[in-house]
Amino acid sequence: MVSDVTLLLLTHKSKDLVINFVNDLYKKINILIIDNSNDLSLKKKLSQSYPDVDFYIIENNGYGNAINFGSKLIKTKYFLASNPDITGLTFNKILEFVRVAAILNDEFSVMGPRYLNANPKSYKQSFDNDSIAEMRYLSGACMFFNKKNFDELGGFDENFFLYFEENDFCKRSKKKYKNYQINNIKLIHNTGTSVEVNDEIEKISQSNFRTWHFIWSKFYYFKKHYSFFLAIIYFIPIIIRINFRIILYIIKSDKVKLSKYKSRKSGLYNSIIGKKAFYRV
Repeated sequence: MVSDVTLLLLTHKSKDLVINFVNDLYKKINILIIDNSNDLSLKKKLSQSYPDVDFYIIENNGYGNAINFGSKLIKTKYFLASNPDITGLTFNKILEFVRVAAILNDEFSVMGPRYLNANPKSYKQSFDNDSIAEMRYLSGACMFFNKKNFDELGGFDENFFLYFEENDFCKRSKKKYKNYQINNIKLIHNTGTSVEVNDEIEKISQSNFRTWHFIWSKFYYFKKHYSFFLAIIYFIPIIIRINFRIILYIIKSDKVKLSKYKSRKSGLYNSIIGKKAFYRV
């Protein structure tokens, strides 16, 4: 068992994925699970089958909030925060993170893996032949932290509920430390599958929820780092496109796409006027 790393697993209605994750790594690494969906059945299953796993239920105040909460409970030198929809994370790959940390003399704030199924249009990765590559941004789906440096940087900005919190952290951390992609740690991120959805109505609801928070967080991120004025300038074409789509789907009577763009408009509007990321399913 590796004693200087804690696996921090974040879950929201992800019981089956979590159980599979824990089953593969139980007794090999310290495991801490933070659940923000009040999943009592998961709690019962873990207590019966995996009693050494630390499990906490907290109020759902977002991804960054859950990591910050978990980090305060962690006593190890490093921690690996992961979504349960990651596949391919083995014990040896966790050890590889530790090995690279030693090579870097712990002079890093966060490291991430290479994603085999990442969309190159939406997520930039380094050249595959660079074993250790400095990056501006890393995906929040699986992040290996130096806890001391994480604490020094103040953790995540909890104003983000979902999306862009990792961009914000990486942008802040890059001013003092560095962010690295470790290319021989190859994983798959099954995006959008961490929440187990029961029916089509819930699927649409979850999609609108993600749409609302993505645009809210994107505007907040631009405002925080580049000023309110420049954020407005950047978002003017987006505002025009959103309104055009709303009119188009009213004419077409497409209720699903109409609800999506109304959610997008609402998220952007509330971010512009400075309201918190309040929307919940």
